[in-house]
Amino acid sequence: MNKTIDLISPIDGSVYLTRELLSRDAAFNAAAKARRAQADWAALPLEDRVAIVRKANEIVGQTTDQMATELAHQMGRPVRYGGEYGGFSERLTHMAEVAADGLAPVVIEESDAFQRMIKRMPWGVVLVVAPWNYPYMTAINTVAPALIAGNSVILKHASQTLLVGERLAEAFHAAGVPEGVFQNVVIDHDTTDALISERHVDFVNFTGSVGGGQAMERAAAGTFTPVSTELGGKDPGYVRFDADLDAAVEGLMDGAMFNAGQCCCGIERIYVAESLFDAFVEKAVAWVKAQKLGNPLDPETTLGPMANIRFAREVRAQVAEALNDGATAHIDRMAADNGENTYVTPQVLTNVTHEMRVMRDESFGPVVGIMPVADDDAALRLMNDSRFGLTASIWTNDIVAAERLGDQIETGTVFMNRCDYLDPALCWTGCKDTGRGVGLSKLAYQALTRPKSYHLRKI
Repeated sequence: MNKTIDLISPIDGSVYLTRELLSRDAAFNAAAKARRAQADWAALPLEDRVAIVRKANEIVGQTTDQMATELAHQMGRPVRYGGEYGGFSERLTHMAEVAADGLAPVVIEESDAFQRMIKRMPWGVVLVVAPWNYPYMTAINTVAPALIAGNSVILKHASQTLLVGERLAEAFHAAGVPEGVFQNVVIDHDTTDALISERHVDFVNFTGSVGGGQAMERAAAGTFTPVSTELGGKDPGYVRFDADLDAAVEGLMDGAMFNAGQCCCGIERIYVAESLFDAFVEKAVAWVKAQKLGNPLDPETTLGPMANIRFAREVRAQVAEALNDGATAHIDRMAADNGENTYVTPQVLTNVTHEMRVMRDESFGPVVGIMPVADDDAALRLMNDSRFGLTASIWTNDIVAAERLGDQIETGTVFMNRCDYLDPALCWTGCKDTGRGVGLSKLAYQALTRPKSYHLRKI
């Protein structure tokens, strides 16, 4: 009998769906099928591949109500936010638009004597290991450009959002992507490791935890298979003395609490100029108290449950430890939170320090610590005092100061007066324990292809 995996809904702890895990041999067969299909797919004109991927986008766009409801059941995001099609379509569309430029040969010489150029060649079989927190948008970051570049794709989605992988496969197949070129698989960690370590895939894209990224790199060790990782963050926000206070509160608190704080680039720590600190905290607390924690199927709910009980336990543990060490909590427990379930009260903490885990470790939940700072230098030291480096958000009316600070912050993206957003025209990348790799923008095509040089002498 094949092993199975259950998807436990965070709404009530019930089993939402059950799927069989592919055996190792079946997974290897899927990879072989992907390899056989890839050459014919890559041989299609680029404009044909782009058109097919765009058609898949249209098909996904016809399922937005279904998407919102299924996401609520799978990972708890309130239906009022309507799923993920907006961001999904924005990213796919941009990658389609820049494909010709991103994949164009670099011509060094075209003369009577020589033709010299560098072409971009698809890797072959790309393995995408996608996370549950933004399951459509994070997957499409790699799936769309990988397919457009001429690769075949094997998608392994997170166990919390198994249905998303199935929906994507349905859409791409209906659009005309051959079944061998795009496959959704349900496999365990050991089989994933074997696919990589035994060279059944040619490129790995992983979004998830630091431990998961380390496992991917260990599996690839010695194979020379490139591994691209995005491993989350502990993203800071800095409110300078000249910031628009109301805009900063609205932007940063939404960045901290949206999706129950389960965002790789969500705001997890905030540093505020001393002159604005008290007013910022007062407004931030009022903002959080106005949220409604509850069943994500209720259109009045603004904050749903965390996706899994173990994530909720980690957030509660970090908050409890901080309070024990002297932090101050500003939000009383909300009615939906019984202290043990997946419904976690959004929390604002002050009197926090970087000795507390809540200011060091990734919380990935609805909690944020806020500290006063004397000046830019103090803020910069604290923002860089982290093992992560995904994004940083600066709130100021001085764009010169923002760029100057941004040059010194150890991070992949710098925002001014916004946060928690992926601009598909800019590369999505990080440093330190956030991992390495490039997603989105024209640079994504360089990551998802290999260079091939042509030195053609004419006689």
